[in-house]
Amino acid sequence: MEYILIIISAIFVNNVVLSQFLGICPFLGVSKKVETALGMGAAVTFVLTLATIVTYLLQVYVLVPFKVEYLQTISFILVIAALVQMVEIILKKVSPSLYQALGVFLPLITTNCCILGVAILVGNGTFDAKGLEPTLLVGVVYAIATAIGFALALVIFAGIREHLELMDVPESLKGTPIALISAGILALAFLGFAGIGAVA
Repeated sequence: MEYILIIISAIFVNNVVLSQFLGICPFLGVSKKVETALGMGAAVTFVLTLATIVTYLLQVYVLVPFKVEYLQTISFILVIAALVQMVEIILKKVSPSLYQALGVFLPLITTNCCILGVAILVGNGTFDAKGLEPTLLVGVVYAIATAIGFALALVIFAGIREHLELMDVPESLKGTPIALISAGILALAFLGFAGIGAVA
């Protein structure tokens, strides 16, 4: 039951983009087409899951035993950058069209504060584990759920932006202004799920 609560909380109640405001840059940059948003969501899910596992093991078996926790941020960034390079190489060979569609936004995963933020939360055991011991398994479940929440918000927002392209939007609101207004309304919609978190 606790795992279900972690998943629901990470996807809907404490959505990493709409509630914690992490990963805003790719949220606004890659959300013009649903297809690109799906690709970005899948790439972030893959990188976030791998990064969480590797950084947790690095934290527990290297940084803490050698008492060099102050190197956490820089070492986590290096791990994430290496994983993004790996994803980039794989995408280039497996799906060149998706690689071209993501274009300049693929390197944005490296600087996506959502990935670094979740890795630090899981590494330190400071995420909401709903009463469970913050182990690697619980951390990975939290990371996957967070990535799904990120992808969900990205795809919904991309769908909204695609519809806005067909709408008669006032000239002064076209582009970024209407996108930011829509993001705010979407964040308010997700705020409605906070009642579920309070009951849980």
